Amino acid sequence: MKIIMLGAPGAGKGTQAKMVAEKYHIPHISTGDIFRANIKNGTKLGMEAKEYMDKGLLVPDELTVKILLDRVAQEDCQGGYVLDGFPRTIPQAEVLDRALAELGDAIDYAVNVDVPDENIVNRMSGRRACLSCGATYHMVHIPPKKEGVCDTCGQPLVLRDDDKPETVKNRLGVYHEQTQPLIDFYEKKGVLKTVDGTQDMKDVFQAIAAILG
Repeated sequence: MKIIMLGAPGAGKGTQAKMVAEKYHIPHISTGDIFRANIKNGTKLGMEAKEYMDKGLLVPDELTVKILLDRVAQEDCQGGYVLDGFPRTIPQAEVLDRALAELGDAIDYAVNVDVPDENIVNRMSGRRACLSCGATYHMVHIPPKKEGVCDTCGQPLVLRDDDKPETVKNRLGVYHEQTQPLIDFYEKKGVLKTVDGTQDMKDVFQAIAAILG
């Protein structure tokens, strides 16, 4: 079962991807993680990617797909995998499709966690992070025991720049322009499934599990 998770930043697709991976005993593959692993291990592909990243450039789609295919060719992916954070654009999806087709393979499901922009802005502006130990909270859903203070290490909690409303709106703008067209792309292929991401996290997961069977 080969699954792609789609959804705007802050829609909760990463959390759902982890839960899907756990339930179906398949790897949760984030492109950020595999880049870091390849660079850390000094692989040829990792070193190629590092050259671009060191210059502040985006890693080209072909190289990203090569690194991804190298990961999904590993034994733990025999039963499938969940892709989180890739593809982000139509060209990336096309390169991935062609590469999988050459292996006689294809994506089974593209699961879109659908959340309106307004909900995402509210959701993300409620996040708080501890810069000391990395713990994260939400003022409504996972509040700290004492307001503004980390339960784990007692350091002050902050609203990260990434979670500020103006930053979130900018990121959503980029998402609608570049990534949202993937919804039409996978719908035409007949593999798109959409779930209501405004529900409770467990209900969203149940809706996804009902689709995957």
